[in-house]
Amino acid sequence: MTPIDDHPLRYALANELHARPFPVATTPCTVVFLAIKKPVAAAARDRGEDLVHLIDLLDRHGAPHPQPEATHYAGQIGRHWLKWEQHTEFVTYTAITPNVSDRPFNPADFEVFPPDWLMSSPGQRVTSAMLRVVERQDDDKVKSSLANWFEPESLAVARVLDDAAICASDFRIDPAGHMRFALFVTQGTGRRRIGRIIQRLCEVETYKAMSMLGFARVKQLKSRIGELDGKLTRLMGQMTDNSAQPEELLEDLLSTSIELETLSAQCSFRFGATGAYEAIVNQRIEVLREERFQGGQSFADFMMRRYDPAIRTVKSTERRLQALSDRAIRAGDLLRTRVDVERSAQNQALLESMDRRADLALRLQHTVEGLSVVAISYYAVSLVSYLLYPLTKAGVSKGMLTAAVTIPVVMMVWFAIRQIRKRLE
Repeated sequence: MTPIDDHPLRYALANELHARPFPVATTPCTVVFLAIKKPVAAAARDRGEDLVHLIDLLDRHGAPHPQPEATHYAGQIGRHWLKWEQHTEFVTYTAITPNVSDRPFNPADFEVFPPDWLMSSPGQRVTSAMLRVVERQDDDKVKSSLANWFEPESLAVARVLDDAAICASDFRIDPAGHMRFALFVTQGTGRRRIGRIIQRLCEVETYKAMSMLGFARVKQLKSRIGELDGKLTRLMGQMTDNSAQPEELLEDLLSTSIELETLSAQCSFRFGATGAYEAIVNQRIEVLREERFQGGQSFADFMMRRYDPAIRTVKSTERRLQALSDRAIRAGDLLRTRVDVERSAQNQALLESMDRRADLALRLQHTVEGLSVVAISYYAVSLVSYLLYPLTKAGVSKGMLTAAVTIPVVMMVWFAIRQIRKRLE
């Protein structure tokens, strides 16, 4: 085969598809899950701190370190299997421990993450969960266990992956601070399929929690957006009835538009992330291929009733903010147009006034020009008369001589001034 150069990113991109394998789990087992996020500017955080925190946990168990600048890690730490993943805004830790405690959802199971290690975390907990994975028994026993472990009013339960297991959760935080998930696995279900179910449940909880951050942001902005909406409506009313000076209205509109654009810029990332996370939640639930268990609500039903309204509120607020920004821009354009028209009318009136003044100045100039012809002619006649005085000795009187030269001199002066004026024009 003829050698060919590979693109420098070919292997890296191909390996990325296999970089985050699903966990492998057997029944019974206990899964503890933790997602950590910086409270602000999480996407721009120092990702090296995430690695340092992971290495601290690995060192406590004498486990090998990940590669430099790694974004994922999987390995054994003591009797637990750990999976660590670094995402755009957060990092997740999933620890799988063989067997289950006698006490369902025992808080002691979470001690795979030591308290002092948790305190040194470079962020805050977005969510944490405990999954109890046990063999599936008959439906009555499963129903009895669900009644003991979860709040019936909000319980979501379903058969998943062609009845490979029964998943359940009430999506409530228990007294220990964790979400609870129960997984009843049908006998004969493979380890990898169990691992995929575990991964999907953790992802549903994580991305649900992350997308709800957008809802929290909307609640903070709700009152201010309402104030800006009222202010914009009031300003547009003043534009309609001309109850305020256009210059003052334009200044208020510009300040309102600037604040709306600032809010849009500040919220654009969170709104975009909320939409992306919501899509992942729905996709992860869809791939579980749910079937109802004894008529109870499924995960999709729960999300439709409890989760979707919050996400719709976020999307509605995003559209409202954009609509307000567009209204402010259009109102500012209309007001600027009105100001420009008024200024054009003022400029037209000023030009007409200047035309009248120029006409008056021209008339005055013509008047002065006529007077100047008379004045110059007077002195010119006097000079010419002096030049012709010797003719008086030939019998011509002085008065007749002056009279004879007056008309030619005046005509010559008038003609000279006209020539000068033409050259200047």
